[in-house]
Amino acid sequence: MKTHVIVGRGAAASKTALLLAEDGERVRMVSRTGGGPDHPLVDRVAADATDTDRLTELTDGADTLLTTAAPPYHRWPEQFPVLSASLLGAARRTGAAYVMLGNLYAYGPVSGPIRPDFPLSATGPKGRARARVWEEAATSGVKVTEVRAAQFYGAGAFSVFSLMVQRQVLEGRLALVPQELDVPHSYSAIGDTARTLVAASRNEQAYGRAWHVPTSTLSVRELAGRLAGLAGAPEPRMEEMTERDLTLLAFTEPFWAEMHEVLTKPGRPFVVDFSETEKILGVSATPVDDVLGEVMSR
Repeated sequence: MKTHVIVGRGAAASKTALLLAEDGERVRMVSRTGGGPDHPLVDRVAADATDTDRLTELTDGADTLLTTAAPPYHRWPEQFPVLSASLLGAARRTGAAYVMLGNLYAYGPVSGPIRPDFPLSATGPKGRARARVWEEAATSGVKVTEVRAAQFYGAGAFSVFSLMVQRQVLEGRLALVPQELDVPHSYSAIGDTARTLVAASRNEQAYGRAWHVPTSTLSVRELAGRLAGLAGAPEPRMEEMTERDLTLLAFTEPFWAEMHEVLTKPGRPFVVDFSETEKILGVSATPVDDVLGEVMSR
């Protein structure tokens, strides 16, 4: 029986754990709170992943170390190096294959569909933090791969769409969005993210490079409209937040100040190329209405 350690307890971590457990493989989930799904093959452990000795102890004997964890959004530049060094150290000490969940910030602004072989050219602090995590892992000699997701959507997602659009649409309220309303944007479903992590962990061709989670591409207004239609809710009322709105909100919560770095350039579609993931890892994007249907069933 294979054994895996997953650092993190959010939706992507929990779904990944269940996929592995349902295949008869043992999973140990590690988080500060000891959270995770209830399954006889999932062992939930409360531990600090920045404690390399403790993480090494928990990973010893595992086939794979997977991480979906991230520090608080506004503390990435300071805390990501500490967390990633501990994860990499545990993988190196134990010999476990190392599978990282990342995102697309490290590429910086790009033209055309984003491919996983694009240079990591971000100049902002969060983009550079993400780039350094991969660059250090890729040159460490550890058996490693990174799965990069676009903005999450679906049941359990924690994202701009889930926080600022989804509930508002379902309740018939105005949604204020820090994103252009009618420009195409790629979204990754939580389930597809988990399936890509599992597929990458099992495929020897996956290691030594990055992969993109399959996405669906549509504007946020279109996505909101699909959700409203499935729910029988009124046509969504939406407005784009201004730079001034974000600046004022930053005085109340540091998260908002961080949004300036990751907003796409005006009028520029944000589209992900995941063709290699489909071809080599065998994972495709779940239809949008199926993903939103899971939201409705919760």
